[in-house]
Amino acid sequence: MIHIREMTFADCERVAEIRIRGWQSAYAGLIPQSYLDGLDLADEISRRRAHFEQAGEGVLNLVAESSGKVVGWSCHGPYRGGELPTKDAELYAIYVHPDHLSQGVGQALLRESTARCATAGNARMLLWVLKENAQARRFYERAGFTPDGTEESWDVAGVAVPEVRYSGPLAAAP
Repeated sequence: MIHIREMTFADCERVAEIRIRGWQSAYAGLIPQSYLDGLDLADEISRRRAHFEQAGEGVLNLVAESSGKVVGWSCHGPYRGGELPTKDAELYAIYVHPDHLSQGVGQALLRESTARCATAGNARMLLWVLKENAQARRFYERAGFTPDGTEESWDVAGVAVPEVRYSGPLAAAP
């Protein structure tokens, strides 16, 4: 059984491990391997702790537990794009430890994030996904998200990596 709860500071080390392993698994062949090989757990733990302590208003980190062990992580909050604030939410990250893929962990995290954003009054959720990440794109499309036509690239170790933005409507629970 998967249990979703709010992340605590004590979870930062495990979340850092999940994030690195998630990147190395999901992005192999999509971003430079030298970058993936160079991901450092100690650096990532420091980053997760700093992000956790400095999370802005409305930012929420969730973890998924299975048999008492954290196996997934997601983070959402206000949409960070555009010049004017909107009522849109953004899924900043969602990662599942590679040993727990295809077990419903990602779906449970996404359901909880979207439910919380709907309850907070957000009309839709936006997220960015690597254009060539077919597996992630199928995951979001099965959950009702669709590409909205917005694309941009970001630089990873000197390589432009294209991303597409997805949008999904949020409906408050009855």
